[in-house]
Amino acid sequence: MADSPLPALLYRLNQNINAVGAAVEELAIWVEQRGSTETSDAVKLHLETLIENSDFIAEAMVELIAREG
Repeated sequence: MADSPLPALLYRLNQNINAVGAAVEELAIWVEQRGSTETSDAVKLHLETLIENSDFIAEAMVELIAREG
């Protein structure tokens, strides 16, 4: 399926996940600098889920794209 939109879709979804994670991390830093370490710690805890899953997501994307080719 050379014309499959799957590779582009997966790539863009991964880009969006990374962009949202980076934006939220910037906000967590901003919040922490203003003294709300509790909120910042909670946000960083949730960001860990994105970080922990990123390798699996990338590997699964490669596998799915390879299957399409």
